[in-house]
Amino acid sequence: MQQVVVLGAGPAGVGAGLMLAQSGKASVKVLERAQQVGGNSGSFVLEGIHCDFGSHRLHPASEPHILAMIQDAVGPDLLWRPRHGRIRLKGRWIHFPLKPVDLLLRLPKGFTAQLLWDAATKPFRRAPSGEPTFASVLHQGLGPAMSENFYYPYMRKLWALPPEELAVTLATRRVSGSSIGKIVHKILGQVPGFKKPQTGGFFFPKKGFGQICDALRTKAEAHGAEFLLEASVTAIEHADGKVKAVRFRKGETETRVETDKIWSSLPITSLVSFMDPPAPVPVAEAASRIRFRGMILIYLVLEQQQFTEYDAHYFPEYAVPISRLSEPKNYSASTEPNGVTVLCAELPCDPHEPLWSLSDDELGAKLCDWLAGVGLPVTAKVRRTVTRRLGYAYPVYDRNFEGDLAVMDQWVESLEGLLTFGRQGLFAHDNTHHALATAHGAVDCLNADGSFDLAKWRDYRRIFETHVVED
Repeated sequence: MQQVVVLGAGPAGVGAGLMLAQSGKASVKVLERAQQVGGNSGSFVLEGIHCDFGSHRLHPASEPHILAMIQDAVGPDLLWRPRHGRIRLKGRWIHFPLKPVDLLLRLPKGFTAQLLWDAATKPFRRAPSGEPTFASVLHQGLGPAMSENFYYPYMRKLWALPPEELAVTLATRRVSGSSIGKIVHKILGQVPGFKKPQTGGFFFPKKGFGQICDALRTKAEAHGAEFLLEASVTAIEHADGKVKAVRFRKGETETRVETDKIWSSLPITSLVSFMDPPAPVPVAEAASRIRFRGMILIYLVLEQQQFTEYDAHYFPEYAVPISRLSEPKNYSASTEPNGVTVLCAELPCDPHEPLWSLSDDELGAKLCDWLAGVGLPVTAKVRRTVTRRLGYAYPVYDRNFEGDLAVMDQWVESLEGLLTFGRQGLFAHDNTHHALATAHGAVDCLNADGSFDLAKWRDYRRIFETHVVED
């Protein structure tokens, strides 16, 4: 039987491992450098509480066959939870998902009037001259009030770039409410009579979001898939336009596995860097210009049962460095352990920035100061502060990324047997169900005789490009 070696055990890699093993088309070996599967969608236990790497949800917008696969693997531990978050905007808290009453009663009257004016004058707004950008598209679709007070500062915080330097693609892939009409549609979707049965809710595993990948891995192994953890890829060998082998290090030992099929869910820039012989100079240069945004996750362990009733708080305003605060126990409705809770703050930050070098306790102290400044004082004893630092949290869609990505993508595609897929591999702003959809597409394109239907894969890629992040 043919063998596929999958690189990376995030949702796409684990999903590919399961679907390949179930299909009977190939044996599968999955390599993962971490001690567990899940990648940025994994979980860990802190003071008896299952904590995720940030705020994650499984959205009901998942394709039915993807959702069914997850439900089958996780079983009754996959809970249905109502969304109950809020956003701080213009110094006020409004419910998220957006509700009409909040928008009318909680926002400053002047700001509400601006929003209504922008909606009324949209037909008369002229598109700015020059090349479209993220800023110009949102300004045209939403008007200045929402753009300048919500999206612009939030995106500057997330990507450390002015909105004028961000690509149009970011508006279409990352901002689901990129026009007045879309926002109105979302708001009406919360109103009884317009509300669909699963609007305003999400699926969440009882033991943290990482339970999804753990369960998929268990099921994959039951079908014969092999997972090698703490296995760091060191090289991908290729010759004559074909992949030949992958080398990886586990402990002090380097192992070489001969294979003519390597599917990578690693960041595409990492994939290019592993090639042996090295990728052509134009490809390597393109990879050097592609950037990912880092993130520090700050976990405060508090000696109290619950911090707030909300699962997540969003902070679009640039004056507050964190982008989101979540309370893991509220996601799974857990009451245990008693008398302790954890807060997870997401701080967009790159390794060269000053905050990255601070200690855990220093970051914990800063977080307490930031929360006090927005009316969320930490009054309970802080038992400890723990951080996790992610180097590849978000792909940066600057105005030049598409050309550089195309150079890498075309070269990778030219190598027979090599496939890049998944969120990191496709440099995509995607949810977990989207990443699993790329794995499904890849398996569907692999034929029993070992050939890969590249034309069908390109069709799938066009579908993947229509994915829009569910917030």
